[in-house]
Amino acid sequence: MNVFVFATLGAIIIITVTTFIIAFTPLREFIPGYSSSKLKKDATQLALKADSLSFALKKNEAYIKSIQKVLTGELEFAKFNKDSILAATEEVSSPVNLSPSKKEIDLRAQVAKEEKGAISKKIKSK
Repeated sequence: MNVFVFATLGAIIIITVTTFIIAFTPLREFIPGYSSSKLKKDATQLALKADSLSFALKKNEAYIKSIQKVLTGELEFAKFNKDSILAATEEVSSPVNLSPSKKEIDLRAQVAKEEKGAISKKIKSK
């Protein structure tokens, strides 16, 4: 009976140690489904690069379309301005209402009142 107990405990210990070695070392990258940290870093950099390239592509397409209009005669040369074309391609964010609500004004007044009370208590205790 002792042989079975020792064999079972030995198997459990070996499984546990193997699991910890795989879970907390770079060996986990060899298991399908786990990605390496280098791969994640490269994917992030590529996503940022793709975003900047798509923005540059939009600007270039707008510029080329404007030049095509000039060459075909749809647009007069005097009205053609590169800076205005590039500015038109930039996305404009919608305006945000930053005025405080009634609840926020009440909260500010309450906090100011509590701060004045805390300051006066410190002065009295000195």
